[in-house]
Amino acid sequence: MYSRNSEPVRFERDCAAVLVPQGDQVTLPAGTVGYITQALGGSWTVFVEGNLMRIAGEDGDAIGKEMAEPLELAEGADDAAVEELMWEQLRTCFDPEIPINVVELGLVYLAELQHRESDGARLVKIRITLTAPGCGMGEILIDDVRTKLMQIPTVVDTDIELVFDPPWNQTMMSDLAKLETGMF
Repeated sequence: MYSRNSEPVRFERDCAAVLVPQGDQVTLPAGTVGYITQALGGSWTVFVEGNLMRIAGEDGDAIGKEMAEPLELAEGADDAAVEELMWEQLRTCFDPEIPINVVELGLVYLAELQHRESDGARLVKIRITLTAPGCGMGEILIDDVRTKLMQIPTVVDTDIELVFDPPWNQTMMSDLAKLETGMF
């Protein structure tokens, strides 16, 4: 929530937001004030009137923030280079309540790059879970993953599925994530 390190913000225009953790869509009117509590992966979590809300990257201008630069890939990049960029992009997807990316949290069960020889286009297949099955942010997280992966040059489609088997638990977190959360 709000802390002394939170950045005050005023919405310069009406802005779409998602309530955390419910996942409900809302619109914050121009003039709304709040605090940025998390700014990771090109999206922002803001604290407004007692609620946490996620602001998507494309709406950053509403709070005076700029979108990230488009991704670049070397001409003729091989699958290994694209796969490396795929993992980099997955590491820009964050739980809006926990400042740790989905890879370090252990939420990514499968990340597979498929390459079509006919035209060089690529498909990314992802199986991802949530820290809690009832979390309302599942579709928002999937959309964030899809959006980030579709920014990769040559990726033309994604196959992303939310799964709950095996159930996520804290042992799936990386040592870094455990250290960040005080569980190590």
